[in-house]
Amino acid sequence: MYFDRFDICEAYFLALSHCHGGQWSREYARLCKLMSYFKPSPMLSIETLSDNGREIYDSACDRFLKGQA
Repeated sequence: MYFDRFDICEAYFLALSHCHGGQWSREYARLCKLMSYFKPSPMLSIETLSDNGREIYDSACDRFLKGQA
């Protein structure tokens, strides 16, 4: 992985969307905060992520699903 702000925002948007624990979870709050400054493309999906974005997404999902966010 390498630092790319756009990849990070895209990957975390998808990871938080897919892995939050409900409306009152910490991940959902982070998703809402992210959405205050990041407006994703309607075409955004796991398949459209770059290789770097996919690595970030996989890592974030692992952390969120293990409760280490």
